[in-house]
Amino acid sequence: MTNTRIQRFQEGLTTDAAIVTSNLNRFYLTGFPGTAGVLLVTKDKVWFLADNRYYEAMTIKVPYVEPVLVEGSEGYYERLGPLVLEQGIKTLAFEDLEMTVASYRQLEKNCPGVEFVPLDLTLIRQRSIKDAEELELIKKAQSITDAAYADLLKFIKKGVTEKEVARRLEELLYQHGATGMAFDIIAVAGTHSSQPHGRPSDYALQDGDFLTLDFGAQYEGYMSDMTRTVAIGHVTDEMKQVYNVVLEAQLKAIEAMGPGVSCREVDAVAREVMKPYGYDPYFTHSLGHSFGLQIHEKPGCSTKSDETLVPGTVMTVEPGIYLSGRFGVRIEDDIYITEDGKINLTQSPKELLIL
Repeated sequence: MTNTRIQRFQEGLTTDAAIVTSNLNRFYLTGFPGTAGVLLVTKDKVWFLADNRYYEAMTIKVPYVEPVLVEGSEGYYERLGPLVLEQGIKTLAFEDLEMTVASYRQLEKNCPGVEFVPLDLTLIRQRSIKDAEELELIKKAQSITDAAYADLLKFIKKGVTEKEVARRLEELLYQHGATGMAFDIIAVAGTHSSQPHGRPSDYALQDGDFLTLDFGAQYEGYMSDMTRTVAIGHVTDEMKQVYNVVLEAQLKAIEAMGPGVSCREVDAVAREVMKPYGYDPYFTHSLGHSFGLQIHEKPGCSTKSDETLVPGTVMTVEPGIYLSGRFGVRIEDDIYITEDGKINLTQSPKELLIL
């Protein structure tokens, strides 16, 4: 990786400098993993404060920063303070959404006379626009997810439990190359399928059940997110209708997506499909969300969103209908917003499958 992400961050600085203390954002900017460290970023230079656990590896893998060794009992903020004062930094941005109160007090103590300015959503907004390297990692994660799902269909049958399905799916994701799970797998069947985020149980699949699977692979830090609902044995006319309404809502919402389109309007498209059938009250969550290093990032498509879709964003589109105590259906794809449209990164089939 190059220092392009840091350059983008530097270009947007409105203070003399910024510190990045969260593991996730430090990894995003440098590509270097670790559970401790501090980046000090000015408009023309970057320092990486690391202890003995990471110092040598950091100097090799992040050559475009100036390394600073934090030794012995010296704390990160104790080492940072003199550096900030040496550089004449008067205004310092910090990760207010990530930093603890205790850490903030240490920062204040060791940087007297410095004005601290919240970074707020600065890095979150930057991370919402994926660069080419990030997109390829997300594509890889989704290809792993598609492959695991295709193999899982051979395992699903009457009599296996939700937990067994989830366990087998996790095995398949790892077999196809996942470096981790994007989140805990959701595998809910029968009446449990009306719970959008239900947890796998010992319930055994029966004829006439819907089985909803919400899952994703993590690949080198980046996520995928997919939901499919399949039927066991047979479906009723009502189940078929609900499934087809959810599918139509998803297809219409995806069709409406593109750069500059209101996230709220995309959400509304899906709900309008459901209204003639009376199912819109049973769509109880937002239409979708961005993701990348985290499974839920900004922007989101919801009834309250005031954001628009921009090129480089990857969004889920996941309408659902949940009839409490009876059954539920959700279908979810990952959509990449381009300069002139969108690309569906999810290749798994969406027509109703009866296994």
